[in-house]
Amino acid sequence: MIPAIIRGSIQNRFLVVALAVMMAIAGVWAIRSTPVDAIPDLSDVQVIIKTPYPGQAPQVVEDQVTYPITTAMLAVPGATDVRGFSFFGDSYVYVVFEDGTDLYWARTRVLEYLGQITSNLPDGVSPELGPDATGVGWIYQYALIDRTGNHDLSELRTLQDWFLKYELQTVEGVSEVATIGGMVKQYQVVVDPNKLRAYDLTLAQIRDAIQGSNRETGGSVIEMGEAEFMVRSTGYVDEISDLASAPLMVNARGAAVTLGDVADIRLGPELRRGVGEFGGEGDAVAVPARAGYRPHRPR
Repeated sequence: MIPAIIRGSIQNRFLVVALAVMMAIAGVWAIRSTPVDAIPDLSDVQVIIKTPYPGQAPQVVEDQVTYPITTAMLAVPGATDVRGFSFFGDSYVYVVFEDGTDLYWARTRVLEYLGQITSNLPDGVSPELGPDATGVGWIYQYALIDRTGNHDLSELRTLQDWFLKYELQTVEGVSEVATIGGMVKQYQVVVDPNKLRAYDLTLAQIRDAIQGSNRETGGSVIEMGEAEFMVRSTGYVDEISDLASAPLMVNARGAAVTLGDVADIRLGPELRRGVGEFGGEGDAVAVPARAGYRPHRPR
């Protein structure tokens, strides 16, 4: 058999060379077109549902949020496992699908079933899907540090959240940029209970005043000189003085009692439940583009 193949190859040299060239071309094409991952994604096809429920204990989150969502996800087509986790103020539900299931088809099915149970959740609770990526998609991480000391952690965090984050999200393949560390700026209203008692005010009235002072109101139009002028009320809070002037009530003398009369309003950091640390130098604004890219699955 082997001698016959050798004799045939010698007698048909052109055919052998042509087949070798064709095989080489096919091999180069296969190498260039076959999706290859440097780190193969061996994780399950899963969809994460995160539901914030601020201020609630884990047992309350379990009974009112995690359990309804988990039971509804059991009926999702192609789901092989549903895992629910309840924490203080947060609920996480992981829906695991059969291997080979298209991720975006799975996310669509989960959204359909979420829409059916929204009415069964507490008021103000809104579930949201996690990024379309896995832990293997952690592609890049950097720390935002100012060596000159001209910017503090809150300014660096603001720069990251309101500028750099959006620039990174425009990069092809990036689905989420998760920022950790730093200080998130917020308006803090520190109410004096003695002044509340003196003016006979409640915290509910304080909350309503804050919400009402940060709102735009649209009106109709006024026709003047054969032209229409739109009427609107500008009420967005731009600085501390805007909050301080928010009215609460009118006293017996006809003077308005404002939020600044009963509370100390200031800019401060949001309460942190963790920190970002870089190289043993202390707090830093760390940005893992972990949820940035989902590797190709071999087909």
